[in-house]
Amino acid sequence: MDLPAILDIEASGFGRGSYPIEVGLAGADGALFCGLICPEPDWLHWDSTAEGLHGISRELLQRHGHAASWMAEQLNTRLRGQTVYCDGWAQDYPWLARLYDAVGRQPSFRLDDLRRLLSEDEAKRWRAVTEAVRERQQLTRHRASSDARVLQLALREVKGGVTA
Repeated sequence: MDLPAILDIEASGFGRGSYPIEVGLAGADGALFCGLICPEPDWLHWDSTAEGLHGISRELLQRHGHAASWMAEQLNTRLRGQTVYCDGWAQDYPWLARLYDAVGRQPSFRLDDLRRLLSEDEAKRWRAVTEAVRERQQLTRHRASSDARVLQLALREVKGGVTA
């Protein structure tokens, strides 16, 4: 099975006012890309619960984050014309829109829900297979590129009939 590109976003928090702080990508060719985003001046929301999950501090973003314009350009260059999948479309889509709105650009790709790729049977096995892949990969960090790669590998396994 040809694997699609998978995108994952870590954010400053959950819900209204939150914004993307890290974008990770597992490309259709398997290549990984990840980058931190320095918050825009009007991106003020910060949730310590979210920080506890991803381990990215606002100070780390200030020191090592890239400009939102850089991230938008990277994504547009790497994903142009593709349909890219994520596992949390209801959250990831608004965060991606916030990134592009901040820099006055449009994505050159389409973001869609990974669940659209799964049959009913595959959807039932999805969670267990994803957790098994995460364990085998020995990924303890909840970071964007690691999560994108786990999702991509789990998709390959669930499509191949693996149960967990």
